[in-house]
Amino acid sequence: MSNQSIGLNDDLYRYLLANSVREPEILTQLRSETARHPLVDMQVSPEQGQLMGLLVKLIGAKKCLEVGVFTGYSALVVALNLPEDGRLIACDVSAEFTAIARKYWQQTGVNDKIDLHIAPALETLDRLLADGEAGTFDFAFIDADKNNYAAYYDRCFQLVRSGGLILVDNVLWYGRVADPAMNPDKRTQAIKDLNQQIYHDDRVQISLIPIGDGLTIARKK
Repeated sequence: MSNQSIGLNDDLYRYLLANSVREPEILTQLRSETARHPLVDMQVSPEQGQLMGLLVKLIGAKKCLEVGVFTGYSALVVALNLPEDGRLIACDVSAEFTAIARKYWQQTGVNDKIDLHIAPALETLDRLLADGEAGTFDFAFIDADKNNYAAYYDRCFQLVRSGGLILVDNVLWYGRVADPAMNPDKRTQAIKDLNQQIYHDDRVQISLIPIGDGLTIARKK
């Protein structure tokens, strides 16, 4: 939920974009359209999207999962980096927001790779587990309502294979997680609790990186 990396001044951020991000034109168009949306901060930053695409390629992912779609930037990045027979199951509750996503997925020809479920994500994740899909996903990205983060992480851990990746967005939460003067609200506390849970979870190897609004990368052992 941050459309540029925190902790960088404008000059340094422009330098990062100019010397790192190779954004396809279709992604630039989607980001530009989303910039006019009142909830634009819910879109991942281009440098984070590029990192996600690289990780998908590095692990040779074929079967991916996304919890929280919004206008579809991160889903499109993942789908563009999947092989022709790759598949992404995307979970969101908003038909309105994802209508924008579908438009760009169709334009890029990746629509057939993306299976969009408009329903509460926990219902979709639990259905996948009930259908015997545990341990079959290569990659999962969590970027939805923060109060359910722990539950999403639990389900994704079950669904991802050994050696697969789970990415959790907004783990720095605009710096609120480390503000000693702030009395945490429910969402902030949920993120702080999950950060501690993952830190102490010896079933995964982890790295929390200050890209976007903070991104935890967890590799399931």
